[in-house]
Amino acid sequence: MTTPEPIPPPQGAWAKPVDRLKAAGIPASVNINVDGKQLAGPLRGFGQMWQKTYRLRLDNARVAPQQVVAAWRENFGSFWPKINRFYGSSSGIQPGEVALLDLAGPYGIRAPGDHGLVSTGVLVIYADEVSFSFMTPQGHMFGGMITFSAHEEDGAVIAQIQALIRANDPLYEIGARIGMVHKMEDEHWHTVLKNLGQHFGVASAVTQVNVLVDPRLRWSEVGNVRHNAAVHTGIYLALTPLRWAASLMRPKERT
Repeated sequence: MTTPEPIPPPQGAWAKPVDRLKAAGIPASVNINVDGKQLAGPLRGFGQMWQKTYRLRLDNARVAPQQVVAAWRENFGSFWPKINRFYGSSSGIQPGEVALLDLAGPYGIRAPGDHGLVSTGVLVIYADEVSFSFMTPQGHMFGGMITFSAHEEDGAVIAQIQALIRANDPLYEIGARIGMVHKMEDEHWHTVLKNLGQHFGVASAVTQVNVLVDPRLRWSEVGNVRHNAAVHTGIYLALTPLRWAASLMRPKERT
């Protein structure tokens, strides 16, 4: 019995290697923790490594996996909970694109001015007709990679989100251990899949499977805390009155 040859990915499906991230054409007020940051996949995180798989059966939807992923890529941010914001580039979910995330805090709390409590981002590292993947930068809640895909199984198309993640630093790990960080993450992706299902007229329940891949803490990465996006966002928001006062003192340009 011969093993079938693996199908190579389409040309251009993988992002080109980058040393540091650069987001373009995205509001500066949420681009405070991405520009200049390096990628921080699951091997560069601090906390326990988890694999989380969220799945939704699109029964009776009469769509192909390619149609599901095409709609997902085109409307990605619109499927998010209203408390969180996704700022992608004009070219959409394409390999090499940097997107910014404006995320609410616990219980959906947002700062005055409707600003999220955590500003961070992702890099689109892969995209083809049936899947696309993101990787997180330094400072994100998780060092990880997350893949969105669709496939056929038992006569139905399955929309799936699979994340391989570990808390990026000790502060995030504390939040993960008390359940706060993971709860927010789970609620977010459950909502995304439910909204995706509603887009195709389906109201199925989302299933979730968690696997603890590595229970160890990586103390060599404890220094990641200096990039903590929640801390830096908090400082940015606290200094908002000073920035406003400084803008009033700047000389106005003559016309």
